[in-house]
Amino acid sequence: MALQRFGLFVCNVTLFVLLLLSVLVDGEGQFKGFRRFSREQETNQRAVFEQQWFTQKLDHFNGADTREWKQRYFVNEAFYRPGGPVFLMIGGEGPANPAWMQSGTWLTYAEKLGALCLMLEHRFYGGSHPTIDLSTDNLRFLSSRQALADLAHFRTVMAQARGLTNRKWVVFGGSYPGSLAAWFRLKYPHLVHASVATSAPVYATVNFPEYLEVVWRSLASENAECPLMVKKASDTLVELLKDPKTYDNITKDFNLCSKLQIQTEMDSAYFLEMLAGNFMDVVQYNEDNRGFEGVIGTNITIKVLCGMMGDTSLGDPYARYVAVARLMMDTFFIKCLDASYSNCLRDMTNTSWVGPAAGGGRQWVYQTCTEFGFYQSTDSPNQPFTGFPLVYHVKQCADFYNVSAEQLAEAVAQTNEYYGAYDIRSSRIILPNGSIDPWHALGVTQDISPDLPAVFIKGTAHCANMYPARSEDLPQLALARDHIFLLLQKWLNQ
Repeated sequence: MALQRFGLFVCNVTLFVLLLLSVLVDGEGQFKGFRRFSREQETNQRAVFEQQWFTQKLDHFNGADTREWKQRYFVNEAFYRPGGPVFLMIGGEGPANPAWMQSGTWLTYAEKLGALCLMLEHRFYGGSHPTIDLSTDNLRFLSSRQALADLAHFRTVMAQARGLTNRKWVVFGGSYPGSLAAWFRLKYPHLVHASVATSAPVYATVNFPEYLEVVWRSLASENAECPLMVKKASDTLVELLKDPKTYDNITKDFNLCSKLQIQTEMDSAYFLEMLAGNFMDVVQYNEDNRGFEGVIGTNITIKVLCGMMGDTSLGDPYARYVAVARLMMDTFFIKCLDASYSNCLRDMTNTSWVGPAAGGGRQWVYQTCTEFGFYQSTDSPNQPFTGFPLVYHVKQCADFYNVSAEQLAEAVAQTNEYYGAYDIRSSRIILPNGSIDPWHALGVTQDISPDLPAVFIKGTAHCANMYPARSEDLPQLALARDHIFLLLQKWLNQ
């Protein structure tokens, strides 16, 4: 599920990162950049569950606007027993993956409870296209509030059409969709009986330096020297970038698609964040059981990265950093890295549905600029990287969408005012988080009340409890899944 770092991104989609661009790889295998809520991978899995289409309103908050569009959804009736509940999986910042209709913890719960399972894709992602293109003017219809209204209308119409009005509905989501799951129960309590809001960042913030602080701690949990080696490598690279004479070697080291050119601070920040993303993504999804989604690279864990950063046979820390980058390129079949911010700007301002960032990058970054922030800056001294401060992220909002720093700050403040941030006033919402996952810093990790329980799972990463169980899962992860089920079982009997 995901936050991109860029996130369905049920979590992958997901937070998702979660942040700025998803993995963008062109036909020649050139790496076009990635960012945080989740690293979205294309899957070659053949869809077993047929996609269906729901007639949705374009603007739920303007009665005079009668425009409509088709929203994609999926159904699994295999476990449904008459009188059973309805489970609704919320899609996020990427295409809805039908693999979730075959696998995942929610289906284990559905089989035990006799639930009908639905999954609704998020507007503007995947095949759900409300407008003819992704122009900034059209993206004004992309927001969490419109997405929640989509869910409310879908739930109402589907309940009437299928005779499920008196059934109890439970919503599930991970990463950004986890936030939506909590907020759907909060804002539409008459439509939702309970919610499982996994790895949900409920607090919006422009600057999110805590993300990289958790990356430091997560690396250190494997080996105390690991983040120190990463920091030495990052610091070395920053020093090398000050001397243009080193650019030929750096180009060769990281196998860049063209000779490195650093003409502005945006150029250097983009390059440095791209390389840091290797560690950020691995930490965020460390040992998550994501293979069923068609995701590759799940074998690269914190243990693998820290092993390489401690391997003196590879050379000094900088050389080990290079080796990590090469490993990631080989794993994801990337022929060369495109380290050009001007190319990124070109791709991110392409408004076509077939553009290089239309898989979710342009849409999700717009949401961060107009609702959430979530910028994983290097502004804290207690993290391993250097060179991509908050100003770099904020400038992208202006470059991509003409959103100013002041507009961004106001939008984030409005989000917290509307949803309540950490101060959730509701009931029957379960809030699981993993201690390794950097996004837990913006989530609820302690019980708010008996009816708003947190499930904090030590040693696990982003959305871990949502993925299918396996024998090597940590005991506390298995216990967390069982605890969540028992809570749902109790609430469904209320």
